[in-house]
Amino acid sequence: MDNLAVKNKTMVQGSTIFGAPEGQDARILADMARGLMPQDKILIHVALDDRRMAALEELLNFFAPDVKIIKFPAWDCLPYDRVSPSSDITAERVAALSKMLVWEDEAKRYPRIILTSVNAALQKVMPKNVLKGASFSAQNGGRLNVEELQEFLVNNGYIRTETVREAGEYAIRGGIIDLFPSGFENPLRLDLFGDEIESIRSFDPVTQRSAEKVQSFSLQPATEFFLDKASISRFRKGYLEEFGVVRGNDPLYEAVSEGRRYNGVEHWLPLFFENMDTLFDYAPNASITFDHHAEESFDERLDQIQDFYEARQTLKQATLIKNKKQKDVSMSGSIYNALKPSSMYLQSADLQNRFSDAQGFSPFSGGIDNEKLAKRARDFADIRAMPDGDIFGELKNYIRHLNRKTLIVAYSDGSASRLEGILDEHGVGKPLRCENWNDVKKLKDAQLGLIVLGLENGFISEDLAVLTETDIFGDRLTRKSASRKRKADNFLKEVSTLDEGDLVVHIDHGVGKFIALETLKAAGTLHDCLKIEYAGGDKLYVPVESLEVLARFGSDEGTVQLDKLGGAGWQARKARVKKDLMAMADHLLSIAAARKLKKAQKLDVSEDIYKQFAARFPYSETEDQERAINDVIADISGDFPMDRLICGDVGFGKTEVAIRAAYVAAMAGAQVALVVPTTLLARQHYNNFVQRFNGTGLRVEQLSRMVTAKEAEKTKDGLRRGDVNIVIGTHALFGKNVKFDNLGLVIVDEEQRFGVKQKERLKELRSDVHVLTLSATPIPRTLQMSLTGVKEMSLITTPPVDRLAIRTFVMPFDGMVIREALLREHYRGGQSFYVCPRVSDIREVEESLRELVPELKFIAAHGQMTPTELEDRMTAFYEGQYDILLATNIIESGIDIASANTMIVHRADMFGLAQLYQIRGRIGRSKVRAYAYLTYEPNKKLNDQAMKRLEVMETLDTLGSGFQLASHDMDIRGAGNLLGEQQSGHIREVGAELYQQMLEEAVAAA
Repeated sequence: MDNLAVKNKTMVQGSTIFGAPEGQDARILADMARGLMPQDKILIHVALDDRRMAALEELLNFFAPDVKIIKFPAWDCLPYDRVSPSSDITAERVAALSKMLVWEDEAKRYPRIILTSVNAALQKVMPKNVLKGASFSAQNGGRLNVEELQEFLVNNGYIRTETVREAGEYAIRGGIIDLFPSGFENPLRLDLFGDEIESIRSFDPVTQRSAEKVQSFSLQPATEFFLDKASISRFRKGYLEEFGVVRGNDPLYEAVSEGRRYNGVEHWLPLFFENMDTLFDYAPNASITFDHHAEESFDERLDQIQDFYEARQTLKQATLIKNKKQKDVSMSGSIYNALKPSSMYLQSADLQNRFSDAQGFSPFSGGIDNEKLAKRARDFADIRAMPDGDIFGELKNYIRHLNRKTLIVAYSDGSASRLEGILDEHGVGKPLRCENWNDVKKLKDAQLGLIVLGLENGFISEDLAVLTETDIFGDRLTRKSASRKRKADNFLKEVSTLDEGDLVVHIDHGVGKFIALETLKAAGTLHDCLKIEYAGGDKLYVPVESLEVLARFGSDEGTVQLDKLGGAGWQARKARVKKDLMAMADHLLSIAAARKLKKAQKLDVSEDIYKQFAARFPYSETEDQERAINDVIADISGDFPMDRLICGDVGFGKTEVAIRAAYVAAMAGAQVALVVPTTLLARQHYNNFVQRFNGTGLRVEQLSRMVTAKEAEKTKDGLRRGDVNIVIGTHALFGKNVKFDNLGLVIVDEEQRFGVKQKERLKELRSDVHVLTLSATPIPRTLQMSLTGVKEMSLITTPPVDRLAIRTFVMPFDGMVIREALLREHYRGGQSFYVCPRVSDIREVEESLRELVPELKFIAAHGQMTPTELEDRMTAFYEGQYDILLATNIIESGIDIASANTMIVHRADMFGLAQLYQIRGRIGRSKVRAYAYLTYEPNKKLNDQAMKRLEVMETLDTLGSGFQLASHDMDIRGAGNLLGEQQSGHIREVGAELYQQMLEEAVAAA
């Protein structure tokens, strides 16, 4: 393609570029950027939102690898919010602005594009001249003044922590300095000898292991404001000039005056500087283009900003009046002094000046009769809707009619492999896999190519035709994540989970105390080591590459005596563990032995049939999810009964593993029982299964108290006769009057909600039944059984594509914050959950909600309601008739509403850790940022365990593993495991060996 945007100037009418559907717009952008090179200019493109911006970046990387891109995102919070943007977003913004400064001075020129969004373009940024002077550089072998470095880090928004995990953090431990610079992929570790830098290495933030050497680095600010003396003085002066004398408690003013960061302080950014710049000031001579409908989006955003400002003003006046009437202002919160919109955002007049020469894209022809204009590719929905429609035949004819180079777009490597076989099998032709644009260029005319790309709909241009999986099959597309940080294979290997003073267990030496991470020189080589202290002050250094010999110790530190290094006490306790294991595992092993003697029913299905069913999955499988599916299918097609635990975070795709296993089992002629703890979860699974199994000929039924007695009896009769292939139910499935004709697979979801006797009852129905257990937060017994080998285990630790971590806030109840959170979700078109620990709390909260958010509609739901009433209320909330669902922990399992992404937990200290984790997992199940507020009574002192649970919830990454959560749960309780009062991660080593020995003995005895 030769400079489409320049060659086809007839396409532009006024300020609009016609014939630019998604995909083709990226190619036109690239050509425009190339055309600007002689003038030494930059192209700025304003996308509708961050999702479009990410899509354009992926398309440009594929179609135009020669074009350099800077992405400048918007804050992930609302205007006039009380929360700060996430550290990742802030780091990306500062890094982008810093790169723009470098672009100005670079001698080497290449096509350059700045990608941003409507929200980001409207917001003013830190002054260009201030950012130029805010840098700190160092190099290997050079001198470093630690005090100057620390002063720079503090003034530029870096936070000191014990262990560096995220951008904007640093740690100083003697001669070792860890820091995570803004815009860097990995943090850096500086090893000092006096004031000389002996080495600089990057390191993994998860495992804390050092990696490759780095010669030099340059630090940029971690935040978009500074807390040095001059900035604090400007803020104080500007705050007083804008809002008058500070009276009473103003936590924002107090925090900044003391040089402390305050959550949400970024919304007063203009007060830290003499003046503010815009994104366009960083590229003053840039050409500007924008997405279709971007003009309307600018107007809507400005109206939204004005609405938020006026709401703040109204709330401020109402709060002042209320504070005068009552002395207790704990429910009203502090006064929010909002800056005028013009201080922080561009206004309509500014936009008109900036965009006077800007060009907008349109996917339509604009009435221009020109064959060179690109257009959307055909959607085969009409053929799909026909009962006897031949979609592959129509596709073949369509491609032949196009008579040009054609690309088929898949949304994952897995779907590309399936497409490759399906297209060839149905006579469309075997496409040639293309990894990049150079491979596409090598295709001959009318030749078919296959690529993996995040493009939802295809396009037809003069030289290229692109058809997507969505166009052909109508499947919903999920975009690939651009990058994913490497995770540790096992959470027990993560140094980042240890803080100074934590107790650890060494496999050979017993219980010791973790002191610090130090770097030692041995045999001429530097090693990162964990310093462990034992009784009597003895020290042991464990290299990080040998972390597998250590495990966390979960008992209360105050009641534990450290072992003597080289003493016999630890060995004696290990011997007692072996004895306890034998006694406590007797019953479990007898059942396992009986199952080992049984030949299981082999459950398998034709590979072609299975692939067609798998292709209906509307998302892209993660690596862990695919591995878990393969593990389960291999188990149920093997010789012995399966007993496998699938442990994965909430919303990570455990249900799809169950669906695939159920399909294989049912198609093989066996019946499947899916057991769940609540009626709501049974309802959720039933709807999902019915939708997925539609058209397969398999009959799916449910048994719970939401089913009438007549329907329940009909289902039970169908199970006895074998007419029902899959049944989904609650405890009703444990009833003695429930009989199966040929039960082959039992799936237990949320296994931590069932007792051991209930779960073993299902195995006793048939000793050769396959058992699949699903849990995000397995109880310690199940976790230890998996570690010791009694159960097989598959971990799903990879988050779904585009999943964002939930931002969690632990705080005393503040009516103002609660109102803001609920209104923020409402204004962005979503719904909210409000969870109470007891049914008796609901009436009180209802009254508070009527006063706090009278403009929102809410509905209550709890377990004491009749099945019909509960079903009606939940259905109404599902359908979006209400803004807020006020409920007890009945929603802990089974609620999956993508539009609900804000949660308020009332009296969070009354919930257990696993409960809080499961409850919070009801939100954040889509591609938008979710917020969770864990509240407690303002004047009540929480006990140590409650405080630790809440701290874990605030710090634990929701894109982590339920396996990791279970370890936190055991740490907090200090018990609940097979060792009784002792916590040892080495049950895995001791128990696995014993299990094999005892199992062999049990089998022989049987």
